[in-house]
This record gives sequence, C-alpha cells and structure tokens, in this order.
Amino acid sequence: QVQLVESGGGLVQPGGSLRLSCAASGSDLEHFAIGWFHQAPGKERERVACLGRGDAPKEYSDSVKDRFTISRDAENTMSLQMKDLKPEDAGVYYCAAHWVMYGSRCPPSFHYWGQGTQVTVSS
Repeated sequence: QVQLVESGGGLVQPGGSLRLSCAASGSDLEHFAIGWFHQAPGKERERVACLGRGDAPKEYSDSVKDRFTISRDAENTMSLQMKDLKPEDAGVYYCAAHWVMYGSRCPPSFHYWGQGTQVTVSS
C-alpha cells in the first residue's frame, strides 16, 4: 500500500515555473514506477511524465518535453519541476505509483494515486 499526497500547486503566470511535490507513505517509492498526470478542464487525464525503476529512462509526453522534469527526491518524495508554463498546462495534476520489477520502464497503468493539486496558469 502506498499513500500519496501532492502539494505545490497554485497560480502562476504564463512563462513561469512551478514545482509540484508528492509525499509517499506506507512503502518505499524506490520499489515503484512513478508518474505525473494532468487533467485539463473537460478533458481526460493524461500522463505527462513517468519514471520506472533502476536505470529506466524518464518518459515525457510531447506537450511537456524539455519543459517538465520528473524526479525521485529525498525522504520518499517525488517531484515535477515545471518551467515555461503555458495556459494549456492548467488543470489538476496527480502523482501516481505502481510496483514494477527493478529495471522496468513505466507501466501502462498505475495503481496508487494522490488526490490531485490544482495548477492555474494565467496573467
């Protein structure tokens, strides 16, 4: 079991930066693939960043590549560093985790989810 709690959402101007964090409890995140998902108003949730275990490469959607960075951080947390934010990046962001074997890439679906944090991009 993994419990995930996001933080760091808020209002940012276009072109600005924001860092989302996700704190995990119940299990060590090192044993899980981790991901960040974005749900824009009126749209389906989509995966924007993902990181498997071990040497698995980071994976990004085309819409955020070179602007967002996913990472595992200290104290059983993970983060999504977002820069050059655009109005279309606004919405709710969810962190997620799914157990995979060491060395595995991102899975097609995730089992554990946070409650979401709101990001608003507006001038």
